[in-house]
Amino acid sequence: MPTLERHDDVFVLDLGDTENRFHPDWLIAVNTALDEVEKAGGARALVTTAGGKFFSNGLDLDWLGANGGAFQEYAVSVHELFARFLALPLPTVAALQGHAFAAGAMLSLAHDFRVMRADRGYWCLPEVNINIPFTPAMSALIQSRLTPKAAHEAMTTGRRYGGEEALAAQIVDQAVAEAAVRPTAVKIAETLAANAGETLGTIKARMYGPALELLRDRSNPLG
Repeated sequence: MPTLERHDDVFVLDLGDTENRFHPDWLIAVNTALDEVEKAGGARALVTTAGGKFFSNGLDLDWLGANGGAFQEYAVSVHELFARFLALPLPTVAALQGHAFAAGAMLSLAHDFRVMRADRGYWCLPEVNINIPFTPAMSALIQSRLTPKAAHEAMTTGRRYGGEEALAAQIVDQAVAEAAVRPTAVKIAETLAANAGETLGTIKARMYGPALELLRDRSNPLG
């Protein structure tokens, strides 16, 4: 399960060391960690990372298969998590030490910056290959954070981007050696931690207003 630690001005949220799929209990744990981050005062920033092979492999399809009647409620909770990260009033950095697939890749996009391992691991939106269309809110999130060219390619082809390819496509901000992923993300967070506060939150809310409106739509999340 996710864990949270604080090192001076930087909170480090570790999503876990499995596939880190979005099980309802996992979502609750992540939101509880964000509660603690948001309640803290002063300069602060957040680095989100994981251990093992995956940053996150996205939606918990096994849980959905057993709880199909709860899909709309589940989609709302996933969208709300994306919205929460996207609008956090503090700097956020995703440290992608492993694969980021589907909703896991979208979670990385909800962060301000992304640092990815250069030599191994993929960033991928495979929905077109597995016949699961993006919700309107997911489409809005992706298109608000990627260039039109990168969004089109990633969403319509299901391409798997390695670290250097993701950097070239402007999906991530840095591609570094495995040992440097977390330290690089923490360094970025430390540099920006003084920006935390209401002004940054307002800037993000206005910048991503259309995407946030869709992500927070509880009445028709599936379109």
